[in-house]
Amino acid sequence: MSLIPATRLAQIIDRFEEIEARMAVVTDPIEIVALAREYANIKPVAEAARALARVTEELVELEEIHADPESDAEMREMADAERQVLLAKIPEQERQMQLLLLPKDKDDEAPVVIEVRAGTGGDEAAIFAGDLFRMYQRFAQIEGFKLSLVSSTAGDHGGFKEVIANVTGNGVYGRLKFESGVHRVQRVPDTETQGRVHTSAATVAVLPEPEDIDIQIEEKDLRIDVFRASGPGGQSVNTTDSAVRITHLPTGIVASQQDEKSQHKNRAKAMLVLKARIYEQERARVDAIRSAERKDQVGSGDRSERIRTYNYPQGRLTDHRINLTLYNLSKIVAGDALGEVIDALFAEDQARKLAALAEDNVNT
Repeated sequence: MSLIPATRLAQIIDRFEEIEARMAVVTDPIEIVALAREYANIKPVAEAARALARVTEELVELEEIHADPESDAEMREMADAERQVLLAKIPEQERQMQLLLLPKDKDDEAPVVIEVRAGTGGDEAAIFAGDLFRMYQRFAQIEGFKLSLVSSTAGDHGGFKEVIANVTGNGVYGRLKFESGVHRVQRVPDTETQGRVHTSAATVAVLPEPEDIDIQIEEKDLRIDVFRASGPGGQSVNTTDSAVRITHLPTGIVASQQDEKSQHKNRAKAMLVLKARIYEQERARVDAIRSAERKDQVGSGDRSERIRTYNYPQGRLTDHRINLTLYNLSKIVAGDALGEVIDALFAEDQARKLAALAEDNVNT
């Protein structure tokens, strides 16, 4: 018995053809964008559905030939041989089809605001936060994403106390969502004179940047303060009140921005971060209602304590959520091999979803 009913395959193919036909005649710009987005999402699914439907039809024809007593023996033998080939091929095609049909996070295609903050560990934590941020910069470059700095507060001895960036591109949140959490580092800091290994930490938050339709913020709910931007140690950066601090009164969430000389630009950047933080809070509230297992981060991408350890003396990276250990730490921190870690987390997420789907099928 097929894991995916023929009627389901037909529905997917019909919808794809309907979208193709509609795209040929539509003129409304908003509908064009919506159709183009749906087309991009459904195309690989429709292609896989067509391939699986073709194989299934071929199998039925071969079985009819093999079972037909009026067919000559040689024809039945050839049909049986081809039938065995298809029977071996179909399970993998069905598995790939199931993966394509797995429910996706609606924010997977969204751009993100990524926030990296120094945690416990003083100056070393700030230096490590800087290492993480450069890792994400390089990863974004490799993936073809665009990373733009929103704001930063430098550490006293390098790195960042806090750094916030906007990352845009195809499927950004889907690739980066598993990075949210506490990242722990074990190494000998440059400031350590006796060669002792210290443990420090930095936190990473990956927040999907909401579209305007996702979250509406009313002007009456905002308190906007402007003040004079200043540099490290109170050094004056400019002589105008260009820095902006926006407080969302219903939630108490605050976002500040002072990197730009223009008050208008600072306000726009602060609003971007504010929206992302409010949206993430709402996501967390909904997730808490839907699931009691908030500590299981794979599949949700939410923050938890110590998701990953970077052990420099052993050149080892361990992701504690899936018990993954790799010994190419330098390449990972450089950003060149971070994709290996993210791919492993994504694969585990898919495996869990498939297992849950199989259990649901058994129960129903």
